[in-house]
Amino acid sequence: MIRKKMYKQIQTFKRQGHSKKEIITVLEKDPKTVAKYYRMDERDFRCYRQQHMFRDKMLEEYEKDILEVYETNEFAKLNMSSVYDYLEERYGELPANEQTLRNYISYLIQTDKLRLDERLRIYTKVPELPFGRQMQLDFGQYRCRSGLKLFIFAAVLSASRYKYIIFQGHPFRTTEVIDHLLSCFDYFGGVPGELVIDQDRLMVVSENAGDIIYTDDFKYLIEEQEIRMYVCHKDDPETKGKIENVIKYVKCNFFGIRDFKSLEEANTGVFKWLKRRANGKISQATKKIPAILIENEREHLRPVRNSIFRKGSLIGREERNVNEKDRISVNACGYQLPSKYRNKTVEVYVTKDKVFVFDIYTGEEIVEYDLSLIPGKVISKREYRRENEKTLQELKDYVIGMFKDENWKRFIARNFQAFPRYIRDQCVEAKRYFEAKDIDIFILNRALEYCLENNTPSFANLNDTYAYFKREHEREDLEIPTLSLDYQGGHEPLRVTARDLSVYKEIISPQRDQ
Repeated sequence: MIRKKMYKQIQTFKRQGHSKKEIITVLEKDPKTVAKYYRMDERDFRCYRQQHMFRDKMLEEYEKDILEVYETNEFAKLNMSSVYDYLEERYGELPANEQTLRNYISYLIQTDKLRLDERLRIYTKVPELPFGRQMQLDFGQYRCRSGLKLFIFAAVLSASRYKYIIFQGHPFRTTEVIDHLLSCFDYFGGVPGELVIDQDRLMVVSENAGDIIYTDDFKYLIEEQEIRMYVCHKDDPETKGKIENVIKYVKCNFFGIRDFKSLEEANTGVFKWLKRRANGKISQATKKIPAILIENEREHLRPVRNSIFRKGSLIGREERNVNEKDRISVNACGYQLPSKYRNKTVEVYVTKDKVFVFDIYTGEEIVEYDLSLIPGKVISKREYRRENEKTLQELKDYVIGMFKDENWKRFIARNFQAFPRYIRDQCVEAKRYFEAKDIDIFILNRALEYCLENNTPSFANLNDTYAYFKREHEREDLEIPTLSLDYQGGHEPLRVTARDLSVYKEIISPQRDQ
């Protein structure tokens, strides 16, 4: 390689009267190189440099592709690594490195084979942060040459510069931002301590002197994942300069030399690009490879919690067995399910505040409960005592046929008339109180008559009345009968001496006189 600095050093020593041998000793250079530059004057050096400056033509066979890339991009200044990545993607492993390509493109520019239209944008550098401290998030738009418009979701970890990019074909909604953010956490392998964002309407409703109001869904997410927020001031993109550079990097490097006709094609391409280029090559900011640094940063990230926004995902669900009481256990608490799931297996998805239960075969959500913090508590929903799997008429017919007594039918008729909005609940109560028990028909009739006479037609009242008459009946059965004087049992009856009342009067009278 021809170096002007080396030529100047050798010529300076020569003018000072040093010999070639002395110059070789001082500079520790190759003797042939010193001898060559020693005998050249400035005119000879310029000619020699012009002839050999671009002698390395290993990438000459790619000249047409390189010029075509710049022509397609209207001769805008492209990132050298993006051009190299394009050639690498198209031809596989190249015979030279990026520096060689940089030299070759400089040769094309200096020989007027390539002229660029340069436009610069300057960002303020932000101090480096420790691993796991911060992630920056931003959005962008790009229209491909095919006319396809893509909306960009981009995130970067501030310490390792590990990046995540995904596109969609329409403007973002808050729930979509949340989905992408959770996928981003999965891709990074954890949740950072702080998230830096713009005052984007998808996440921030308003900001007044530091008093920030977030959208409802986004507020729930940051509380659920316990993320500390840093919201930039308006018109201050330099605060999040790292992610601004990522957006620029995506547009100039990835899109700069590529065209896409479908969203799927673009997302497939960008994930390969992330692995190969954005995260797989040395970052100019850290002088290290993000794909290597991320292994250290993951040790400082918090695990991603189950989120209410991805309850439909199979990832994070656990199997639970339903017991004979139609309950499952989660964190030492019982949660009631419909009776048809008794002794079966279901799936649960537990978030910070919620418990979601799913059918293991259909994947459909069965029930949602607030997560209880009281161990041992049993939580139920009213409708699971209502037997929704049966129609109301089937339930009514079943309850009417439980007993053949006329009083039973009269009581049910009055019950349905008194509680027209709660017929299903009353039928469930009837089954609960009178289906599984060994009912005494005689006592039930007494209870029915009493409730009909006193106009208390609920099944709860009937159950209390039945219990009362049953206790009375049992008490009557336990009374000990009086033995008759005509008792003819195995023992002679006891004979009690009968005394006249005068005897007792005589005993009491002297005491009164005293």
